[in-house]
Amino acid sequence: MKQLIIHGHFYQPPRENPWTFVVDAEPDAAPFHDWNERVTAECYQPNSAVRLVDENNIERVVNNYGLISFDFGPTLLSWLEREHPETYGRIIAADVESASRYSGHGNAIAQAYSHPILPLCNERDLRTQVRWGLADFRHRFKREAEAIWLSETACNDEVMGVLIAEGLRFVILAPQQAEKSRTDIPVCPSSPDATVASSGWTNVAGGKIDTSIAYRYFHRDGSSRSIAVFFYDQDLAAAIAFERALTSSGALLDRFERAPIGTGSLVNVATDGESYGHHHKFGDLCLAYALDVEAAGRGFSVTNYGEYLDHHPPVVEVAISSGPRGQGTSWSCIHGVGRWTEDCGCSTGGGANWNQAWRRPLRAALDLLRDEAARQFEETRGDLFIDPWIARDESIELILNPEKSREVFLSEFSPRALTRLEQIRALVFLEMQRNTLLMYASCGWFFNDIAGLEPVQVMKYACRVIDLMEQPGVKSPRERFLEILAEAQSNRPETGNGADIYKRMVESVRTYSNSDLIYS
Repeated sequence: MKQLIIHGHFYQPPRENPWTFVVDAEPDAAPFHDWNERVTAECYQPNSAVRLVDENNIERVVNNYGLISFDFGPTLLSWLEREHPETYGRIIAADVESASRYSGHGNAIAQAYSHPILPLCNERDLRTQVRWGLADFRHRFKREAEAIWLSETACNDEVMGVLIAEGLRFVILAPQQAEKSRTDIPVCPSSPDATVASSGWTNVAGGKIDTSIAYRYFHRDGSSRSIAVFFYDQDLAAAIAFERALTSSGALLDRFERAPIGTGSLVNVATDGESYGHHHKFGDLCLAYALDVEAAGRGFSVTNYGEYLDHHPPVVEVAISSGPRGQGTSWSCIHGVGRWTEDCGCSTGGGANWNQAWRRPLRAALDLLRDEAARQFEETRGDLFIDPWIARDESIELILNPEKSREVFLSEFSPRALTRLEQIRALVFLEMQRNTLLMYASCGWFFNDIAGLEPVQVMKYACRVIDLMEQPGVKSPRERFLEILAEAQSNRPETGNGADIYKRMVESVRTYSNSDLIYS
């Protein structure tokens, strides 16, 4: 039988007001309060409890998360746990159920913490985003993650090196991200990285990679360290997202049956999880019927990536594309990662003659703020923290466990006993760093205008960073920050530039709450 894997990527950007820690009303999501609520009602909840009726009119409930490989954003799961605990509980339970079905391999994989474009992160932020994502997964699913979803599948060799260093087993990429492949023959099953022979490289750029097998990517340092790579079927993904393949379960399986046969037996597809119910009404129902009722009769064995690797270890090596300027590639931008750095031509919506030239100054302004916050944080070395960056990596524990003593945590990472005022100052610095990470959520650059909901949200996190800088009595780079933002012109002339938007839609509506910290 063919092995079938459907992966769903479930994500919403962090939406909480950084001063109140609650999600403000988002009118575009009407009649719901905000987009988290709307997509939960249309997708996350329905997929956790799909009601199927058989030919005898007998109803049963199916949890789609137990049938598909999936990842959920840590900030989204945090919100679901608080606001929709029943749906949250079903997501966690589905991973446990799937592990019993798929040889001990749960369907869930981790996700980078705040969904940044990882190749655009500096080295420290890249490491922290991955480690926080893995820690969040461990906290919720009570096991180690075998893989982590890369935001927009954005990747380069540096990102792959971090995944290998963190001990991850596999990663999922888009076919156009592969560059070349070659046969890789293991000496023996117990030593899959060692080879006795290797053929020459074959050019597979432009999406020509065979998606029916797994591949092995070796660390660029020349060692034998490696990670398995799955490339999903691009045509199937497009059919689900844009070609009404979710009209019926029969139509969906027809597409799977017509998928080109490669050298392996795997049919695998990765899509936005919101396709199943939010983007396509009744997509959750279609998915449940296809996988739970009809797949076996069509000759498909539904599985997940972890179980598949147990029986089909990679025997082909792959190298990935470095993308323009070595910045990497992604699944949603044909220009590498240009969609998050420049006016590359990729956008969603917008009017005629609109441009996205605002992307570059927005990122430059945030980079200025990030670097100044990092400089100030580094100055705490030997005073508030032994190593501030190790303390930042470990501080995810305080976010996940509000009951943990902040005093005990600080005693583990401080060079001496801190006074109460020094403890507060240390927590302010950690809060500052948390907000610098949140302000790089990928949605801030994805759409069509700097005055949109998502760019304004990342600017709110930036404003929170500036506010926090002033609490320890440090001068913030606000004026230079605004000068750079002023270079980002909205496509609506009456809206002004980025600095105008920041002053009107961020600074003027923020709520001062100096005593309230996530870490306090």
